[in-house]
Amino acid sequence: MGTTTVGAIQPKAAVADVKAKSATRLLFIDNIRVFLTILVILQHLMVTYAATGSWFYQEGRQDFITVALGQWFCAVNQAFFMGFFFLIAAYFVPGSYDRKGPGRFAKDRLIRLGIPLIIFSWVVEPLMNYMLQVWQNGPRPFTMGDLVGHFFGGTIIGGGPLWFVEALLIFSFVYVLWRLATRNRPAKPVAESSFPSNGAVLLLAVVMTAATFLARLVFRVDDYNFVPLNLQLPFFAQYIILFIVGLVAYRRNWLLGLPDKTGRLWLGIAIFLILIWLPLVLVGGGVDDASTFKGGWYWQSVVYPFWESIFSLSMIIGLTYAFRRYLNTRGKVAGFLAPNAYTAYIIHAPIIVIISLSIRDAGLHPLLKFALVALVSVPLIFWVSSLIRKLPYADRVL
Repeated sequence: MGTTTVGAIQPKAAVADVKAKSATRLLFIDNIRVFLTILVILQHLMVTYAATGSWFYQEGRQDFITVALGQWFCAVNQAFFMGFFFLIAAYFVPGSYDRKGPGRFAKDRLIRLGIPLIIFSWVVEPLMNYMLQVWQNGPRPFTMGDLVGHFFGGTIIGGGPLWFVEALLIFSFVYVLWRLATRNRPAKPVAESSFPSNGAVLLLAVVMTAATFLARLVFRVDDYNFVPLNLQLPFFAQYIILFIVGLVAYRRNWLLGLPDKTGRLWLGIAIFLILIWLPLVLVGGGVDDASTFKGGWYWQSVVYPFWESIFSLSMIIGLTYAFRRYLNTRGKVAGFLAPNAYTAYIIHAPIIVIISLSIRDAGLHPLLKFALVALVSVPLIFWVSSLIRKLPYADRVL
């Protein structure tokens, strides 16, 4: 495939048509995917060792520093990284649909998203749960009860981190239905459009805040109970909106048209918002009791979604600028990591759980365990991913 060097592209540069645009490789987006995938791995390790949240295996000493750093790290990541994943995924959907048509597009989505989703949900996750029980209670045979109990007593599909793949599959099919319903409209080519103004970004943050606040009146953070599909409903308002933004961004060429000045501004805002997270939480009730931030008729349940919304948009804009400007390259390391990022996302859960369990009796501080396991697991996950992708027919899925 061809490549495009974007760092020097200016906001008013000429834009190719859909066919030419889809034939280019945006290296900075590949590198953003790698960065976000590594953050997902670190997020789940931090939940393991320090923060509140849901994960297969957790331990850790709950002193103030561990809890505060863990919650800060996880809250900052949660506020933007999955939304960014949805935006990036959506950015490539219109061009793919335009090239393939509804039938082939849907088939490819089923293969690339559906197969990993089924394998993880119906094979990997039941085996992981069995392994954890054996580790805690001693050896015993794997029985049909382990499999049946998994299906009827917990998540049927989309378990663990694969909820994202499940949601993306749902969003993709909704997009197919929308395109079919509007197929008589003239096709919209990619067209140069000014990047949204700062005021428009703020307005979008307000819309996201209102949608998130309303959603959390029903689905409180950490309290929602939609087990069968494991969907992250308290955060879905942001995910849906950013997926739509990604669709529009492709047609308007926003990722390439982002002015450097705008990118620097929002990157600075993102850094400021990271720094004020802990003071905001302390004013709102402290790290030990954050229930009022999770939903309901509290001022914290309005202020915090606004922080999440403005922070997610600022990080998306700021990181797009930074990666486009400084990391729009494909060196040896990036050339290895980028093709394996999707597989790494899919397989990281069992690997970090096994490594965490293997050192659970080590007399180390939880944050030190976090650092050690991260240093070992991140390169190991990408290496194992590269081996899996060499298996027959794996390249068709991964």
